[in-house]
Amino acid sequence: MLKTKAKITAAAFAFAAAIMGCSREASENSTGDMGDMSKGAAGSVLRILDYYINEPEKSHIQIALDHCASELGVRINREIVPDNTLVQKVLQKASARTLPDVLMLDNPNVQQIAESGVLAPLIDFNVPTAGYAKNILAAGTYDEKVYGLAPTVNTLALFYNKKILSAAGMTPPTTWAELRDSAKKLTTRDAYGLAFTAAATAEGSWQFLPFMWSNGADESDLSSPKVSEALQLFIDLVQSGAVSKSVVNWSQSDVNDQFIAGKAAMMINGPWNMPKLNQSTGLDYGIAQIPVNVAGQTPITPLGGEMWTVPRTGDKGKMALAARFVECINSDENQLALAEQRLTVPTKTALLPQFVAKVPSMKVFAEQVASARSRTGKLGVKWQDTSVVIYSAVQLGLTGKASSADAFKQAAAK
Repeated sequence: MLKTKAKITAAAFAFAAAIMGCSREASENSTGDMGDMSKGAAGSVLRILDYYINEPEKSHIQIALDHCASELGVRINREIVPDNTLVQKVLQKASARTLPDVLMLDNPNVQQIAESGVLAPLIDFNVPTAGYAKNILAAGTYDEKVYGLAPTVNTLALFYNKKILSAAGMTPPTTWAELRDSAKKLTTRDAYGLAFTAAATAEGSWQFLPFMWSNGADESDLSSPKVSEALQLFIDLVQSGAVSKSVVNWSQSDVNDQFIAGKAAMMINGPWNMPKLNQSTGLDYGIAQIPVNVAGQTPITPLGGEMWTVPRTGDKGKMALAARFVECINSDENQLALAEQRLTVPTKTALLPQFVAKVPSMKVFAEQVASARSRTGKLGVKWQDTSVVIYSAVQLGLTGKASSADAFKQAAAK
């Protein structure tokens, strides 16, 4: 899931890297027989930190954690914090040398935390990485070493109200031209044709990426005409009245509420909203791929989801046990169970046909995950700053403060 995260400063990471030096050295220089760490010693406790604070996700993850604790013969001490405080909590724990044994991170944060020296590469513990989709594996990779593995992931798609489109004699749009036309025709006095978020947060850049990427542009060159073309699409949709001007303030949750209330015929959003959609009486919705500029282009959406990592605690034996725990969380059994429960997509490609057959409503998301891209894939640790430039430029364009051609230049200059 993509939620707004606290900004991570270079200074904070430099500090973390400095204070981690001692525990890293202790870990790498440990000697002695660790024994068979596939099972924990009697009384072993693994401390786990994550941000799954809301139900039902909190319970779904707890089931998976309990399963692995039982399998490895350990007890777990789980700490859960709000998502926007997790990174700061990690830095605080690093400075106090009280890092958890197993750490969950949102995938765009893995490279930054790994760069600071807080994490251990999984190859040090022979955690298998074969069978994962390459784009997903890349999200957990820093300096050619894998630091995090995700049991499931998510991305974005186009949701549409079947009743509204059917009454208008329309099918879901597949190109930008069709999207402009459909959104305009579906707009009434009481409802907009389309809703998305263009907020000044990571959610705003996250929802702009499918249009930028699918048009052949990327974050390494925001001056490209293909980037401004994508922004012009957003501007056109708002200026035509097919999209509310309020999208500059709406979160993805707000967008979902608009769709449920019948205030939007279509929306760009993710599968984490489906449980709430499914509980809405009388709502009949469908899911389609994100429209592309030119027919034949491949929709490229951003990769969402969390990864499980092994912090450098200085206790090499406990770290080896934590690595087995990460491996267990990512087992085929857990991937399929979590994907079905959380309406996410397994990360091992061989599991996809089985998953889609069991949960056909996730077919489009499974298809789009296949071509989804990691936000840190091009820029690595520089992504966070670029995300700010992107959502700032979108805000400038949609509020009329800059043209699509000048918005990114102005945003980068701030």
